Amino acid sequence: MADIPTKAKVVIIGGGVVGCSSLYHLAKKGWTDCVLLEKNELTAGSTWHAAGNVPTFSTSWSIMNMQRYSTELYSGLAEEVDYPMNYHQSGSIRLAHTKERMQEFERALSMGRYQGIEMEMWTPEEAKARYPFLETHDLEGVLWDPSDGDIDPAQVTQALAKGARDMGQKIIRFCPATGVTQNDDGTWVVHTEKGDIECDYVVNAAGYYAQRVGEWFKPYGGRTVPMMVMSHQYLLTEQIPEVEAWSKEHGGKLPLIRDVDVSYYLRQEKNGYNLGPYEPNCKGHWMTEDDQMPDDFSFQLWQDDLDRIEDIVTDAMERVPLMASSGVSSVINGPIPYAPDGLPLIGPMPGVKNAFEACVFTFGIAQGGGAGKVLAEWIVDGHTEWDMWAVDPRRYTDYTDQDYCNQKGMEVYGNEYAMHFPQHEWPAARDKKLSPNHARVKKLGGVMGAYNGWERANWFAQPGDDTSEASTHTWGRSGPWEQRIKEECEAVRDACGVLDLPGFTRLWVKGEGADEWLRGFVTGGLPKVGRINLVYVADSRGRIVTEFSCIRLEEDSFVLITAATAQWHDGDMVRNSVPAGVTVTETTNDRDALLVAGPTSRDVLAGLTDADLSQGWLTHQWAKVAGKDAFLIRVSFTGELGWEVHAANEDMPAIYEAIFGAGAKPFGMYALNSLRIEKGYRAWKGDLSTDYSMLEGGLERFVKLDKPQDFTGKAAIQSEKQQGRKKAFVTLKVDAGNADAPYMSCISHGDEIVGETTSGAWGYRVNSSIALGMVRTDLAVPGTELEVEIYGVKCKAVVQEDQPMWDPANERLRA
Repeated sequence: MADIPTKAKVVIIGGGVVGCSSLYHLAKKGWTDCVLLEKNELTAGSTWHAAGNVPTFSTSWSIMNMQRYSTELYSGLAEEVDYPMNYHQSGSIRLAHTKERMQEFERALSMGRYQGIEMEMWTPEEAKARYPFLETHDLEGVLWDPSDGDIDPAQVTQALAKGARDMGQKIIRFCPATGVTQNDDGTWVVHTEKGDIECDYVVNAAGYYAQRVGEWFKPYGGRTVPMMVMSHQYLLTEQIPEVEAWSKEHGGKLPLIRDVDVSYYLRQEKNGYNLGPYEPNCKGHWMTEDDQMPDDFSFQLWQDDLDRIEDIVTDAMERVPLMASSGVSSVINGPIPYAPDGLPLIGPMPGVKNAFEACVFTFGIAQGGGAGKVLAEWIVDGHTEWDMWAVDPRRYTDYTDQDYCNQKGMEVYGNEYAMHFPQHEWPAARDKKLSPNHARVKKLGGVMGAYNGWERANWFAQPGDDTSEASTHTWGRSGPWEQRIKEECEAVRDACGVLDLPGFTRLWVKGEGADEWLRGFVTGGLPKVGRINLVYVADSRGRIVTEFSCIRLEEDSFVLITAATAQWHDGDMVRNSVPAGVTVTETTNDRDALLVAGPTSRDVLAGLTDADLSQGWLTHQWAKVAGKDAFLIRVSFTGELGWEVHAANEDMPAIYEAIFGAGAKPFGMYALNSLRIEKGYRAWKGDLSTDYSMLEGGLERFVKLDKPQDFTGKAAIQSEKQQGRKKAFVTLKVDAGNADAPYMSCISHGDEIVGETTSGAWGYRVNSSIALGMVRTDLAVPGTELEVEIYGVKCKAVVQEDQPMWDPANERLRA
């Protein structure tokens, strides 16, 4: 039996592929005094029964990065650690039945090309030539990914474990962790049945047991891990002579097939087939009182339930008739953890210092290599190479109760290969957080979207408009919403609009020393008392971490307002940074906000308030609105004259009704997005992310290198300023067709990819498609002609002046 060390730099709880990859990557970064604890044998959880597919395909930039890294790591791992592995990069044929699916494939292909993955679009005939057993008569086309394939899950886990051990790491098997205790200095004691281990950091990598492990952290600020467990089946056929003959002739395996419109994968397993469906009539487990998770489910499976997948099996046999010539040899039906969006949790544990998560992996084998890299970077460096917000545990907040997790997990599983259209809202588990004006907004025609659990109107439908879910199944901008968005933008341009905006993150920072702390926390200067400005936080590389609206109430009293989705991300960052004597009070859930904007907004408010509406831009004041206490801020994300009106939840319905009654027209989030893009205003985790530095983001005016405070990233920004930035933020006018540029569309100059879009939309005030993005610095010159690839179509794009396309002198904003 291995000795239990009493101290370690990091303790990882969980011995699946992700835990072992994390241990391995910590060692690669020089932290070789870490320990992994596994209650049973390595791979005893979801890893042991995983199918072992290793795709790179994703329409998420960060997920594609992570999966691509996994394929690169696995390709050389056997030789590096001297541990033989079965890894077959057979390539995959991804089938498209519709033009919309072809557009999705074109988008992924473009992103893959940017990352160095040589994907190709094939005709059905080309696919048939590569895979003679495939029926292609009803296909629009095929995406070929040469790097796709499969790997033995146990072997890759053991290889990572061996590599970690060889570098000095310790793995203790058959040693369940039983709890944790945090010391006063923020370090940890991890308790086991064989003794305690003191450590600086602890990682929850417990797979489908992650929620149970997560409960141990609640006394130290933690929350219930947002997850549930699905029953996933795949079946193996008996051996098929034709498959064996093809493999001998071609010296390898048939490509893997993914029929994503039907929802299954089909791959060669030895000389038979492995079929893995994601059925709509799916089943969750361990969700009810009479179906409790056992204390130990190591190396166990459930009984098969083939009736659930019968239709998909039949479809697969019609697609590859050869499959029907063989019987089923075995069925694997095991637990797979699901987060509410189907993506894992990798990064800082919300609310808890020095604790991290690397858990709830639905595709752990494909993502395990990249996940270990990302987790090790978080712990050792405090940041990651790629912006990984898509998997950051702090992307969820307090709305993710178990009912939400169960409903969303079932929805995601049943739509595993579904297309994520830009105007589509998933219907399960809605109405978790409601504005005090919610009923009124809905009555006015609000078509709602969820933002950090908060329901906000995306657009306002008129009687007779099609608000069905089916109407949103398009990549294009046109739909029943298009005319309404245009009308809403024109109302803000010509008169006055009002947007109900629940969920703003509000942090009141107060106390002696708050001023000095904040000067050292942000990159730029602070407003004077009575004023407001934007402030930014950078990481040690000078990259953009977040943006706050900073309101100065008194010398040592500030309100920091940030995006709804940033609530736990930014809240943790502020609370973990303030010195003793400075308090942080959050009022996010207690107050609501309205955006009131347009050239007549002063007239609309004048009859309702005692506020001094002559006060200039970037000021704030307390006042009465409709007889209720309110806080007015003279800012406008629309680029028009306007105010934010903040008030207590109980007072907001009267204020909203009064403003609406005074002539304001309701507008939604889609119109706001159009309006802000015309002004070049950046959106968090799109245009503003850790993929870009402050200087690349065009935010130099928010950096004060001459201030005495040594804010995070100061040295890196100074160095970059001397050496020159590699990319530059630009606004592009795009000759787009019927779709605007989505996030991470490739920007080309000739045959060379020179940048990427960070957001795009139609600008109804300037009557043009606009994209914000990053390009090579030498091309960030007004008038430069580039091309933006939008769902496979290259569209001419012209770099604009470094100023807003709408009202470049901000005359309307300052009116």
